[in-house]
Amino acid sequence: MPSQETLERFIARVEQNAHAEAVEEFYAPDAVMQENQSLPRVGRDAHIANERKMMARVHTMTSKCVHPVFMNGDHVVIRWIFHFEWADGTFTHMDELAYQHWDGDRIVNEQFFYDPAQRVPQLVE
Repeated sequence: MPSQETLERFIARVEQNAHAEAVEEFYAPDAVMQENQSLPRVGRDAHIANERKMMARVHTMTSKCVHPVFMNGDHVVIRWIFHFEWADGTFTHMDELAYQHWDGDRIVNEQFFYDPAQRVPQLVE
């Protein structure tokens, strides 16, 4: 189970848009991450590579945790609001829930739940 301090440090890293660094610092080496019902990605290194690939396309980004955060033993649910402004001039606004399973101070499994229609980039007007 993560301590409240660990959970707050994790949220702060994500809100700083240090997504790859948050994965490196808070995920277990063999962590599993899944988007909705898609096939899961396995391994912290794969997660870090995915975050860096995504961030390379970002012009600006806002990451915000919507409180309260729900914790029950080793399980945590966080609601995130992300706003991406992409290098190509489009934007994406995401509202998602992250369902996490922690082992001590490391996330071992995480599944994201969101409306896939949100992933379609919109034109800036």
